[in-house]
Amino acid sequence: MNTLWQDLRYGARMLTKRPSFTVVAVITLALGIGANTTIFSFVNGILLRSLPYPQPERLVALDENALKRGVTSMGVSFPNFLDWREQNRVFEDIAAYGGSGLALTGAGEPEQLEGAEISHGLLEILRVPPLLGRTFTAEEDRPKSDDVVILSYGLWQRRFAGDAGIVGQKLNLNGRPYTVIGVMPEGFRFPQVAEYWVPLALNTQMYTRNDHGLGAVARLKDGVSLEQARAEMNDIAARIEEQNPVTNEGLGVSVNGMHDTLAGDYRQALLILLSVVGLVLLVACANVANLMLVRATTRQKEIAIRAAMGASRWRITRQLLTESILLGAAGGALGLLIAVWGLDLLLAAIPIKLPFWMKFDLDWRVLGFTLGISLLTGLAFGVLPALHATRTNLNETLKEGGRSSAGAGRQRSRSLLVVAEIALSLVLLVGAGLMMRSFVRLQHINPGLNPAGVLTMRINLPQSKYREAAQRADFYRQLMARLRALPGVEAAGGTVTLPLSGFTWGRSLTVEGFPILSVGQAPFIQHNVVTPGYFRTMGIPLLEGRDFNDSDAAEPKVTIVDERLAREYWPNESAVGKRIRFGPPEDNEPWHTIVGVVGAVRHQRLEAVTRNSVYLPHGEIPVSAVFLTVRTSAKPESLVEPMREQIHALDPDLPITSVRKMEDVVALSIWQPRIYTILFGVFAAVALLLAAIGLYGVMAYTVTIRTHEIGLRVALGAQRGDVLRLVAGQGVKLALTGVASGLVAALLLTRLMESLLYSTSASDPLTFAGISVLLMLVALVACYVPARRATKVDPMVALRYE
Repeated sequence: MNTLWQDLRYGARMLTKRPSFTVVAVITLALGIGANTTIFSFVNGILLRSLPYPQPERLVALDENALKRGVTSMGVSFPNFLDWREQNRVFEDIAAYGGSGLALTGAGEPEQLEGAEISHGLLEILRVPPLLGRTFTAEEDRPKSDDVVILSYGLWQRRFAGDAGIVGQKLNLNGRPYTVIGVMPEGFRFPQVAEYWVPLALNTQMYTRNDHGLGAVARLKDGVSLEQARAEMNDIAARIEEQNPVTNEGLGVSVNGMHDTLAGDYRQALLILLSVVGLVLLVACANVANLMLVRATTRQKEIAIRAAMGASRWRITRQLLTESILLGAAGGALGLLIAVWGLDLLLAAIPIKLPFWMKFDLDWRVLGFTLGISLLTGLAFGVLPALHATRTNLNETLKEGGRSSAGAGRQRSRSLLVVAEIALSLVLLVGAGLMMRSFVRLQHINPGLNPAGVLTMRINLPQSKYREAAQRADFYRQLMARLRALPGVEAAGGTVTLPLSGFTWGRSLTVEGFPILSVGQAPFIQHNVVTPGYFRTMGIPLLEGRDFNDSDAAEPKVTIVDERLAREYWPNESAVGKRIRFGPPEDNEPWHTIVGVVGAVRHQRLEAVTRNSVYLPHGEIPVSAVFLTVRTSAKPESLVEPMREQIHALDPDLPITSVRKMEDVVALSIWQPRIYTILFGVFAAVALLLAAIGLYGVMAYTVTIRTHEIGLRVALGAQRGDVLRLVAGQGVKLALTGVASGLVAALLLTRLMESLLYSTSASDPLTFAGISVLLMLVALVACYVPARRATKVDPMVALRYE
């Protein structure tokens, strides 16, 4: 221990003697370690942390699928959920849940809250008891029961100042009185960002087997594995299909760990990013190793003297490695500070509310990771210089002006490290180039609409106040007339699901004249409900027929389809006048006559082609919650207050949410590719900078040790251009070797990121060629400065140089 303490003190003293070297090395390492810690914080918060529930490994998520129709996730139907709960023997219990949105009025400004409807037993499955009060009973989870609500801790504090007597009080939600029966603990917002919970309160008449969209969660019994649960649920699904062939043919059940289900969408992208920052750290290590090799040259006599006085090679190596580890620790400490800043910056760049279970603080895993890579980094960049430094010829080194025979070996090592830096940088630059090329192509996708000049906002009519369908339809007719009359408004409309918002409403379809042999063969389509004027407002082209009008609620029932559905069923004739209906033939749903064909719209994400789409008039299905859309030639944000005034003129208690320009909605739909592209670009730029510095350092040192030779060449008649080619040529050879090696590695490694690319090949030749040229240009600049300095060597001075 005493020897270790001596090594640490001596190492610290040697590092402080050369502050410029130490500062450069620490900053270089800090960039690599900080980038790794930042991305690992996300990996930790999403993939490694357990869900914030007792025994989270026993929690599973259940979903229904129709794999024969290409549908991997369709949500759960309520009657199927009831059968699962009754027939299974592998779960302690199963609970269902769905989204909810209620307007809070009578307690300050009207506010639209985002919450969840949950079946009784869900909170018990999660094993999260309320902070105050109680959970729902089975009796409360039935239609027409008393209205009760449980509040989140955040809502309780924000709107009710943490009133300890809140339990038992009445709240006005959607115009109806709800009794508060509990408050959940701080931080709990299941399933994602809920602020309240109300009973699901469904029955099989309200929510049939054809209606999918609920979520379901269960807790495994002790001793039951996930595979056993999957096998039993598949058996149950087969029995339900046998008993209900019309509605359940081809339907299966997905049973997955709850954490895997929630984190699944992020897993591959995060692992790719972690690999990318790992490459950045390797470049940083190679750079510092080069600096250490140069520094070892200046310490040859010191090391030779210590060896001559009896120090073993292992003792000297240990001392040098101690200095490397000290550098790594200093780089790790500074990297941790960079990671804190980088984490805040990255979180601020995410434009959505993150689920409550994602936590990105610097916990013991992150700190342990930073400590681990700091120590490993110190060893990684310190081993090679230490081995070279201790491989010294004592007689030659101790001579005045003598050169070590290890000098050539060190030069080869420095050259190999530079080649590795350039190769790794090329891999990162190619990855960044592919991401940028992919993102540019993504931005040029035609979403099927014109978002410029469109403002959107959402309102939800309370059921207690607008019980009748005619009331809701009349409200929206009046509101649309008022909005169209506003100065600057060119068109106005409404829709249940906003394009590119990530939400879709799917239904199966029957087309007249195209018989379906079984329900499993029924096509699955994107379904939407819109008001007259919606297509014009959104810039969705009307290709054939007419738009909806206010009389379309009456018979005969009408519909509008998109061009893809029309092309699929009537490729050589007009779709107008043809008939379709929803669900399989056995459902006997009413026929709808097609009165128009519109352009195809991307509903879910910009990069995802939506299923064939069918639109129904709002007058036929006057739903409560609608996204209002208006088009203007002025700035869209200038209409926010005028629209708010018109809404409150009809109903002053209606809260208004999701106020956004449609251009922002489009941008929001590609926020993940945008952030991935920015991260790739930043990390690749850091690697390129480090590689350029490394190449410059090697060439500058080469000029220094070859000063005598260069002076001799000049004295014998070598011209300026000859010297320039001599020095720069060596650097160009290193760069070419690095680029060639990097191209091979990039061809192999970029295939791993294919899932992040849109309409771009992982081996895109234009990107590979462009990045190679860019890297060679940077290398030429890095070589030119030392080469130019070499041309200015004074032969008389150089011939005396040792």
